[in-house]
Amino acid sequence: MADPDLQQNPRLNTVAPRPQRALLVAVDLSDRAAPLAPEFAEFAALARATGVVIVGEVIQKLPHVDPVTLVGSGKAREIAERAKELDADVLMVFNDLRPRQRINLEKAVPLPIVDRTMLILDIFAQHARSREGQLQVELAQLRYRQSNLIGSGIALSRLGGGVGTRGPGETKLEVDRRKIAARVTLLGRQLDEVRKQRATRRSGGGRDPYVALVGYTNVGKSSLLNRLAGTGGNAFVADQPFATLDPTLRRVYIGEGRSIRLADTVGFITALPKELINAFRATLEELDVADILLHVVDASNPDWPRQRASVETILGELHLADKTTLLVCNKIDRLDDAARAALPPDAILVSATANDGIDRLRAAIVARLDTLRSA
Repeated sequence: MADPDLQQNPRLNTVAPRPQRALLVAVDLSDRAAPLAPEFAEFAALARATGVVIVGEVIQKLPHVDPVTLVGSGKAREIAERAKELDADVLMVFNDLRPRQRINLEKAVPLPIVDRTMLILDIFAQHARSREGQLQVELAQLRYRQSNLIGSGIALSRLGGGVGTRGPGETKLEVDRRKIAARVTLLGRQLDEVRKQRATRRSGGGRDPYVALVGYTNVGKSSLLNRLAGTGGNAFVADQPFATLDPTLRRVYIGEGRSIRLADTVGFITALPKELINAFRATLEELDVADILLHVVDASNPDWPRQRASVETILGELHLADKTTLLVCNKIDRLDDAARAALPPDAILVSATANDGIDRLRAAIVARLDTLRSA
């Protein structure tokens, strides 16, 4: 006899689909200035953040990427065999693929192919909560597919519904190029309206100075905003990449009867896709109008110097290299005395979770604002 509970609740009898099984692939160019290991480890962490299970890795060392298949025809056949042995569902490629490379690699490996940019866009799609965030992610997805010939023919048929197709742009992938172009134009207009509305809100904020948090993804910017703002914080916090997409603005007391408007902004990553920079232009304008930037680094991450350099590179691309900036080393509660002593001498050492150094940070903001006012 059938279980009456299952008859009343048919969902109890369903089996959740298994996670996608991903084979990771990278070409190592042996660049001493940009070693593959830390960025590939980050790539694997991004893959896991989408919910896939990593079943294997293939790293091909070459003096330069193969212009036809990225990895070389022999290695492409080897990857196809390895994917079959591991029962992989998706191929995740660390290096960005040119259209020709993608098409030829797809011919050799009968799996959906997701490169690093598509992976980052997928994570953004998962985390887009506001209407503005959804518009920005959809615009970035469409621009990338438009410029890389993704979304038609074999590429579209293989993408199915997994990583690389999520988010507001999912149903748009089947439209032809003219409709994609029209949609891109419409999204651009809607985001221009967002820019105007944001500028109006900023101008109505009174005389409080404007300070923006900036930094690599997952360094604790939102936790720091919550600590500085006290009970008025409530910014979303999660131990995952790109948890914050929408700017959060709070009024923060910094002492001596003075307050600032503090903005939390989207985190950066090495080689942030240009489609995201363009789509999130309205959000990144928060940095342009700020009186001071607080560049937050995760001092407990051994890779923080590379992350710091990546953020500084992006700030330079946004023409913000000369913006007044305070370096804030977060998560110092996880460091021993020797590790603390090795941090930059001009950095402000804090722990947002342990409430360590927060008063020093407030005092540093006051002092820098006074310097700017007297200049």
